[in-house]
Amino acid sequence: MSDSYEAPCQRMVETVAPRVDDDRVLEALASVPRHEFVPAAHRDRAYADRPLSIGDGQTISAPHMIAIMTDLLAADPGDEVLEIGTGCGYHAAVTAELVGDEHVYTVEYSDELAEQARDRLAALGYDGVSVRVGDGRQGWPEHAPYDAAYVTCAAVSFPEPIVEQVRAGGQLLGPIGAGRQTLVDATKRPDGSLDRTDRGSVRFVRMRG
Repeated sequence: MSDSYEAPCQRMVETVAPRVDDDRVLEALASVPRHEFVPAAHRDRAYADRPLSIGDGQTISAPHMIAIMTDLLAADPGDEVLEIGTGCGYHAAVTAELVGDEHVYTVEYSDELAEQARDRLAALGYDGVSVRVGDGRQGWPEHAPYDAAYVTCAAVSFPEPIVEQVRAGGQLLGPIGAGRQTLVDATKRPDGSLDRTDRGSVRFVRMRG
């Protein structure tokens, strides 16, 4: 990371640290150059704890939200993880720091955002991350079953294909709700139903498709 961004990045990590239990999450946030994932016009605010526009009506989530979600996911090295809503690719890169980039599969609705994210991830050394253009509601069945799946855009409920693609005992995480959204942390039971825990109110862009 360039010297000009080291101090802002460190301040970002210190800001979100009280919300995180797993030190690996803080190490991941310190390692991924967030400024590389935001448009040039926003780079002076890349490490501020706020969402930023990335174009096409989409945003990069605030650092604290990515920290919270990554901490809740509690993924281990080698876990197979599905992400719905690639956006700029930043969240996928943070996840890759925990599980290994070859274990991250991410689906993006926008052709343009997916292409940019794929190129950016490869340029930054996360070339093992698999990026697919498609309707996120359908997941990515070819690589199932996943140990965990998380959604970075709001839906009324976890889409059934995504639930099906997570193994029994695996985890689903994402903003759920039509109006008011709640971050839902769920474990898939052997019968396919979900054991849900609400983790507080959130606000995300809507899932497209």
